Amino acid sequence: MPTYEIEQYEIHVQSFEVEANSEAEAIAKLFDGAAQAMDNSLAFVEVCEDRGLPAAEYRELADQLRSLDVLVNDDVIPSIRSIERAS
Repeated sequence: MPTYEIEQYEIHVQSFEVEANSEAEAIAKLFDGAAQAMDNSLAFVEVCEDRGLPAAEYRELADQLRSLDVLVNDDVIPSIRSIERAS
């Protein structure tokens, strides 16, 4: 039986510390890379089903998933970033 490597989109949160004069400045500094990540603050929230493989480009895979009763909408195969056969 073959083995597959699958990348799945997930939503995580991480806390950062930054010195700033306002909330807006703090966010601007975060976006600019000036904030310091807090240790052990990375936490899983949920699987991201808004992103995924384009169903139109992976039509055969989408159809096979539907036949297995996997929910696939017209736009994306939810949460899947990539899949490739490993062996």
